[in-house]
Amino acid sequence: MALAIVAAAVGGLLIGSFLNVLVSRVPKRESPFGGRSHCPECGATIRARDNIPLLSWLLLRGKCRDCGAPISKRYPLVEAGTAVLYAVTVAVHYDDTTLLVLGLALVTFLIPIAAIDLELQLIPNRLTLPAAIVAVVLGLALDLDGEVERLIAGAGAALFLGLPALINPKGMGMGDAKLAGVMGLYLGAPVAPALLIGLATGVLVGVGVVMNVGMSAGRRTRIPFGPFLAFGGVVAMLVGQDIIDWYLDTF
Repeated sequence: MALAIVAAAVGGLLIGSFLNVLVSRVPKRESPFGGRSHCPECGATIRARDNIPLLSWLLLRGKCRDCGAPISKRYPLVEAGTAVLYAVTVAVHYDDTTLLVLGLALVTFLIPIAAIDLELQLIPNRLTLPAAIVAVVLGLALDLDGEVERLIAGAGAALFLGLPALINPKGMGMGDAKLAGVMGLYLGAPVAPALLIGLATGVLVGVGVVMNVGMSAGRRTRIPFGPFLAFGGVVAMLVGQDIIDWYLDTF
């Protein structure tokens, strides 16, 4: 297991580098496979030695080698976060192939979706649609008997957030509802605690913002909900069934 966890962390760093490409290009409707990465300030092509996940950012001290413009901290955070989540997922689900593969795939989509929503307050269909397709394909291939539960969970989660979005378009967006549906396709029943955790953390952060800037300014502050949903999804992916079992045993 130790070797698998290390391999997952290294793979996570490499995948995280590609996820940064998705975060940069998908909102612009650019192909993530089209051409070398370049500095957004001076346009200089990123050299191979400056494109080593995490290490290059540290060696360059977060600045472009050519023009000295700062490189967003999002790059190392996405790479390191992907590595950590891959390693933890392998450690938790090492003995269950279905949960392991679905968990890694879910993390791979949640990270760029959360990063894009955090930066642009946007959850692109170009990520949620492929995520949904991958979830169904993997579910059918790995656990055919459990696919009905995951489909029901996906529809229920999307409806749970979709109805409020339709009633009050100025509140939660349909992108959040689509993300919730995608999470249900990966998680099944544990999407319920995922949604509760996402809502609870979102409310806590919202209260913190109001306390910091005041009620009037706080109500005008737009806080993307996608990252909170993603956080709930990761927690549920790791221990969601344990939470459900604890609740049923307790109540």
